[in-house]
Amino acid sequence: MMRQTLHDGWHLTAVAGPVPGNIAGARVPASVPGSAHLDLLAAGLIPDPYLDRNEEKLAWAHRTDWRYRRTLRAGPPAPGERVDLVFEGLDTVAEVELGGHLLGSTANMHRGYRFDAGGLLTGGDQELVVTFRSALEYAERIRKELGERPRAYPHPFNMVRKMACSFGWDWGPDLQTAGIWKPVRLERWRTARIARLRPLVTVTPDGTGRAEIHLDIERCEGAEDTGLVVTADVDGHAARCPVPPGADTATVTVEVPGARLWWPAGYGGQPLYGLRVTLGLPGTDEPLETARRRIGFRTITVDTVPDDIGTPFTVVVNGEPVFAKGANWIPDDHFLTRVTRERLERRVGQAVDAHMNMLRVWGGGIYETEDFYDVCDERGMLVWQDFPFACAAYPEEEPLRGEVEAEARENVARLTSHPSLALWCGGNENLWGFRDWGWREELAGRTWGLGYCTGVLPSVVAELDPTRFYAEGSPFSPGAGIDEVHPNDQDHGCRHEWEVWNRLDYTEYRAHVPRFCSEFGFQGPPAWSTLIRSVHDEPLTPHAPGFLLHQKAEDGNGKLERGLAPHLPVPADFADWHWATQLNQARAVAFGIEHFRSWWPRTAGALVWQLNDCWPVTSWAAVDGDERRKPLWYALRHAYAPRLLTFQPRDGALALVAVNDTALPWEGEVRLERQTFAGTGRAAARIPLDVPARSAVVLDPGGEVVAAGRPEEEVLVATADDIRAVHLFGEDADLAYAPDSLRAEAVAVEGGYRVDVRAVSFTRDVALLADRLAPDAEVDEMLVPMLAGEARSFTVRTAARLTAAELTGPAVLRSAGSLCAARTARS
Repeated sequence: MMRQTLHDGWHLTAVAGPVPGNIAGARVPASVPGSAHLDLLAAGLIPDPYLDRNEEKLAWAHRTDWRYRRTLRAGPPAPGERVDLVFEGLDTVAEVELGGHLLGSTANMHRGYRFDAGGLLTGGDQELVVTFRSALEYAERIRKELGERPRAYPHPFNMVRKMACSFGWDWGPDLQTAGIWKPVRLERWRTARIARLRPLVTVTPDGTGRAEIHLDIERCEGAEDTGLVVTADVDGHAARCPVPPGADTATVTVEVPGARLWWPAGYGGQPLYGLRVTLGLPGTDEPLETARRRIGFRTITVDTVPDDIGTPFTVVVNGEPVFAKGANWIPDDHFLTRVTRERLERRVGQAVDAHMNMLRVWGGGIYETEDFYDVCDERGMLVWQDFPFACAAYPEEEPLRGEVEAEARENVARLTSHPSLALWCGGNENLWGFRDWGWREELAGRTWGLGYCTGVLPSVVAELDPTRFYAEGSPFSPGAGIDEVHPNDQDHGCRHEWEVWNRLDYTEYRAHVPRFCSEFGFQGPPAWSTLIRSVHDEPLTPHAPGFLLHQKAEDGNGKLERGLAPHLPVPADFADWHWATQLNQARAVAFGIEHFRSWWPRTAGALVWQLNDCWPVTSWAAVDGDERRKPLWYALRHAYAPRLLTFQPRDGALALVAVNDTALPWEGEVRLERQTFAGTGRAAARIPLDVPARSAVVLDPGGEVVAAGRPEEEVLVATADDIRAVHLFGEDADLAYAPDSLRAEAVAVEGGYRVDVRAVSFTRDVALLADRLAPDAEVDEMLVPMLAGEARSFTVRTAARLTAAELTGPAVLRSAGSLCAARTARS
């Protein structure tokens, strides 16, 4: 097979719609893969969509048609040869023409397209044209034909198979992309080709790795109907399979005795094996086509066998139950083609560094790129894969039904080789929406997607990837009909917890003990450098127009401040407000995680909403749109640590829970001390510690040590090895923090600075907001509790030249107490 990439020489023009004068008629160089917005930005014809209120200025593009053109010179097919024009992804509603002849049309960005172009190729210069119609206007037309369906946002994103969040979300911009977003090429082939390759990988009880490789074969029309042979090789272990004339499928199985097992991060290594599959003619050494994949040997399922509580939802890898510590994943840039493999390596690396072992690819985005799953394979990051349905009722009639099945078949087959892929899920919050959001009445009997999540999708998974678990939705109660058990029931399956954030204080996380919490979270603004790069309001306040456009949640700032008020002062100064809301976000999410982990194995997973952002915005993310770690990221690293001590209520009293997510027992003792903020001891105790591997144990700290004499000025500390938990007896606003509790010095070191901090009084959540001084500045640790007399060194990495006064000044060296002190000083 010969492949010719077609990524150069493209130009873009607007061909219909409310196009601004400076763009109408312009012929713009186009990048492929790419999108119209990025081409216009590169040409200087539009402002950066991510800055200030520029998003609003680009609304005209929602109803604009675009045309990509390039010259193609390719010879006609030789006798017995087929020439295909292959588009791996078109976003979204498009017509493809070659030499003035229509090859075909598309209406789905989630799948690829292959056109037989051989009959049109002349060998001379021909024009290859891809015309993109407005996806919004297409969706509106389908809505008119099929009837209205409820959804969470104004645009009818549920009427077109396009990334739902392309139409805006409560954290994302409404910038409806169009373009050739994946590679395009010409393929020349003879006799037969591998149309689809599915390695189904399992491990037998004796430890033999088994790769059962399924091939779909396309034969060249007019070629001799001959026998074929398939050969597969894994790490030197090979197998062959003859394919009789006329057959269009084949299966070959390779066994690897004593295969090294692939494990999620924190549970073992991630050995990957190269798989090579060739399709050829008998008696010849020259293959017709060779395909390569990487596989990992492991077994994986989800335990949903009913127990005395309800229905668990526990991921089991290689026979070992795993507490899923992780986050939800959205597209890492709204403009998808800017997401490089290197960027994905950084992002997944941040997840691993925060002790995560699972990412949920959320249903309002895309089936991610091969780079994403490759990186997850390498780093041991389990992937929960939603099918792309989110927060809406989806018609089950044509033209959508056929597109849904086609994209599901393509992507399930595409992803089977990846050991990181743990489970498939029918979509996000659609079952819940039908039950609770008034859809039933609004639908009046019209289809809404139940047939997808209970019929089409599980059938495709069962046929093409029977090695993986399928969940009907998230949230979801396994084994129960939509009206039998509520899909968000805490005792069954997976749950989303959104009363916290929307209506309740974050301490209400403790009101529920879910079997698996697949969404929960709390908002906070992006890092300071990200914010001031993208928003230039003067003055910059939470209610400035530019800032508000970068806050997409309904009443988002109101919820931030109402969530802050019970715990910390609500500052009037914007810099203090920024720090306070970031800190409260970190506190809220860590509070939930520690609660969930303390209930293992009853609760078997916590996936915070969300790891990442797709642009600079106030959101639930731990890593912002400029790739900076917010304070939340540090809180996640603490809360997801392999060993955790956490104070939790049990039976009306304060208990200490020791969580051990390692393969070794955690033995020794816990030292408990209640002391004043000034460091004077009030009570102490020692508790034996014996926590088996992968378990959680509830400990009784005893009555005296937890009974504060002066709650406003005492702290309870539990320490085992280098693990610490801190409990305070009131909210920060009510505590007697010393106004000047830290002493600090800074010295230059290779690659940045070391900041040595000493506490003269107990100080909670010590942080260095280093990016306030330089955009590249990043600190190694944050949100550290420091007892009186303790010293701690922080490392700031930066290329900037900074002074000790800047690094230790009040704008950078922060704590919870600094907010209270600032309030006291102003009052």
